[in-house]
Amino acid sequence: MKNKVLIVYTGGTIGMVQDENGSLHPFALDRIYDAVPQLKHCCYDIDSVTLDNIIDSSNMTPSLWVDIAEIIERNYNDYDGFVVLHGTDTMAYTASALSFMFKNLTKPIVLTGSQLPLGMLRSDGRENIICALEVASTRLATIPEVCIFFESHLYRGNRSTKMNAENFDAFASYNYPSLAKVGINISFKEHLFLPMPTMPLMVRKKFDTRVAILKLFPGIGPEVVRAILDTPDLQGVVIETYGSGNAPTDEWFITALDEAIKRGVIVLNVTQCKAGAVKMRQYAASCDLDRIGVIGAGDITIEAAITKMMCLLGNYPDDKAHVRERLSQSLRGEITE
Repeated sequence: MKNKVLIVYTGGTIGMVQDENGSLHPFALDRIYDAVPQLKHCCYDIDSVTLDNIIDSSNMTPSLWVDIAEIIERNYNDYDGFVVLHGTDTMAYTASALSFMFKNLTKPIVLTGSQLPLGMLRSDGRENIICALEVASTRLATIPEVCIFFESHLYRGNRSTKMNAENFDAFASYNYPSLAKVGINISFKEHLFLPMPTMPLMVRKKFDTRVAILKLFPGIGPEVVRAILDTPDLQGVVIETYGSGNAPTDEWFITALDEAIKRGVIVLNVTQCKAGAVKMRQYAASCDLDRIGVIGAGDITIEAAITKMMCLLGNYPDDKAHVRERLSQSLRGEITE
C-alpha cells in the first residue's frame, strides 16, 4: 500500500504561476501534477486542501495557524505525513507555532516554499515540493516533528530562521544541526530527531497576542521602552538583548522592567545573535535582569520565543508561574538543555 501525503496550501510565492500576460496568480492546487509533472512518477498518493483564503505570508495570524492545525488534525489518521506550502517571510513563525500546538506528534509536518514562483523557469519551488513530499512520505525514517525543508536541508521548524531574502538557501538553523540532507540520497540524522511519543496527540489552539518584542539598541531611550512596557493589558515581552543576554544597567531601564514584572508582565530574555545562547549572570550586564525576574531563554530563536509565549499564555491564562517555568524549559526541542 502506498503512503499518503496531504498538501495544505496557504499561499505564498511557491503557489504562483504566470498567465499568458506574464501576471502572477495562485494556481489551482488540484493541478499540481501540471505544475510539477515529476510527481506523476512518485510512489505515494497525494491529496491537497487549500485554506479558504490564501494569503501572502506577511498576513499570517494565529487564527490561521489554528486553521492549518485543524486541517491536519481532522486528517491526521488518514495520512502518513503533511506538507504545508507557505510563504517564506513568516514560515519560521508558523513552523514554531505548529510545533507548540501539536503535542505528542508522531508524523512529519513539513513546511516548504520558494524564493521564485513555481511558474517561473528557474523556480526553486519544484525541487522544494518534491523533496518535502519525499521526506513526509518516506518509510526510511519516522520524523515526529514540525520541520522546514528548503534548499536540500530539513530543519527542525522551531530552530529555523529566514536569513536571506535573495538566495535559494533562505533558511538556517544556527543552534541545531539539520535533521536531513537531500542529495542523490536522503541522509536522515535520526539521532537528532525528537523521541517518538507514546501518548495520544493533543492540539493546543489558543494564543494570547497581548505580547511584544523589545529590541535593544545603543541609545534606546526611556520613552521607547516605556511605550512598550506600559502597553495596556500587556502580558508578555520578549526582550532582544546583546550577546549572551546583556542589557543596559541604567537605573531607569531596570526600574521600568522591574515595574512591568511586578504588574504580572512576563519578560523573556533572547539574544540578538543568530548563534549562541543567553547565559544569565555570565556578565554583570545581565545580573540585574536575573535579579528582578527576567527569564533566560537559552538559545531559542526569536520566532520560537514569541510563538511559545503566545501559546503558553493562551493555554494557561491563569497560571503565570507555570508559564514562566515552561518558558525556561524545552517543550519541542526549541532550546538546548
